[in-house]
Amino acid sequence: MSFEIKPFPLPVRAALALWRAASKLGIGRVSLDEASLVRAAQRSAGLDDFIDESFRDPMGIMLESLEREGDLHPLGRVTIRESLVRALVNRLRLEDLSLRHPEIEETPVSNPVFVVGLQRTGTTMLQRLLTCEPALRSMPAWEGLNPAPFPERFDKRGRDPRIRLAETAEKALRYLSPDLFAIHPVEAEEPEEDIHLLDITFVSPAIDAIARAPSYQQWFCEVDQLPAYQYMKRLIQLLLWQRPGRWLGKTPHHLEYLDELFAVFPDAKVVITHRDPARTVASFCSMMAHSRAMFSDRVDVLEVGQQFRAKAIRAVERSMAARERLPRDAFLDVLYQDVVADPIKQVRRVYDFIGLELTPQTEASMQQWRENNRQTRHGVHEYHLEDFGLDRAELDQHFHTYRERYGVPVEP
Repeated sequence: MSFEIKPFPLPVRAALALWRAASKLGIGRVSLDEASLVRAAQRSAGLDDFIDESFRDPMGIMLESLEREGDLHPLGRVTIRESLVRALVNRLRLEDLSLRHPEIEETPVSNPVFVVGLQRTGTTMLQRLLTCEPALRSMPAWEGLNPAPFPERFDKRGRDPRIRLAETAEKALRYLSPDLFAIHPVEAEEPEEDIHLLDITFVSPAIDAIARAPSYQQWFCEVDQLPAYQYMKRLIQLLLWQRPGRWLGKTPHHLEYLDELFAVFPDAKVVITHRDPARTVASFCSMMAHSRAMFSDRVDVLEVGQQFRAKAIRAVERSMAARERLPRDAFLDVLYQDVVADPIKQVRRVYDFIGLELTPQTEASMQQWRENNRQTRHGVHEYHLEDFGLDRAELDQHFHTYRERYGVPVEP
């Protein structure tokens, strides 16, 4: 196999080796105990009452799976602990703010727009172009990490202190894994995925990017997703209360749960991007393998291939079935090749679909964004199906109906 996950920079590898050795002796091992996480969140937020305790069971299943199956290295444990504590802090702050500002719960989420599609089909490019539209309100990465505002709204520079934290995370990712950054750059002030909001429910597929956790994944595929989507709406209302606008969301995850999305957002408009799944599956496998190496000592690329092959098949089949039940005029299909060839032409189609007018000023902003964000500016992403034990002919057979229905061309 030609696929290679490049290790951390040398100083990090050396520190990790010492850290692993100390952890085996019980020195410096970071706790992922539920009670410890809850106490840390309560101390950090200065709040005690979660009110909504629905996170308890999902978090417990997640923690057990990570401990038993995840093979986490020490840096991974630290990063995961910080993420879980941050999620709990945001839950505490949401409840506190909702009690003090009941208008948050009344904030409408009217005619939201969601960009959806299999992973690696151009959803990020399309969303970031649409973010140039002043009438649309997306969620930058710094808000995705902390949707609930801090008690101190501005730092010494007059900026929201959440931005600085996200900038620090961006710099760390650039240093620790430049290859991962080339695949999917996470930039503090660029829009990010709704998946960050689902992370706060602890019912989220984001664990796939962290480590091998088959017991949690099996539970996740069987559990009712509607409560998580309802909680996500509360977080969107919190964000719109801070900065109003027409919500522009995005995540491939919605493709698998269109019924739940429309149950919570019945007047949504959904733009679905399409690309040859044989390309998208291999690209996504590469991204997940690189991401897991940030947290885990064990990255089995063949296992990654089988997991995300099954995930893509499931998402496509569920989305096609859901669209048979949902209003046809709620969807717009966009081909990846068309977005790459003439993005502004496809943006005009989206504008017609969502009922907005593309002004010359906004179009100029989009053109400027394209100039500043060439596809390879962070590096070249290389991957092959064979690296993950996947077979082109077998994938073509699985996705034949999907390709035929939406006119998706085969990519060499």
